[in-house]
Amino acid sequence: EDRTAAEAYLASSGFSDAELRKLKARYSCHFDPDVDTKIMPLMSWLSDLGLTGLQVRKVITDGPMIFRVNLDQISKPTVAWLKDLGMDGLQVAKVLVSSP
Repeated sequence: EDRTAAEAYLASSGFSDAELRKLKARYSCHFDPDVDTKIMPLMSWLSDLGLTGLQVRKVITDGPMIFRVNLDQISKPTVAWLKDLGMDGLQVAKVLVSSP
């Protein structure tokens, strides 16, 4: 099976074949977000928030539509708002993992 650049990058980042199948099944169309502008910045940002590799994979696998959300205009302000409410990094990570 030929992999898209996105799938190849995620596989090289530790995603299992099962996680990739789950991700593709949940993404509503052909899964191929841009690696440089979507995948790498998102994975880096999630890691910077304190998520473990397993948690990053869970957020992406359970909510692949996160690739369609503007990181700077939606995701980052939402996390800042949660922190303004008094949540610490661990609590924010739990929210992202349970409700990507």
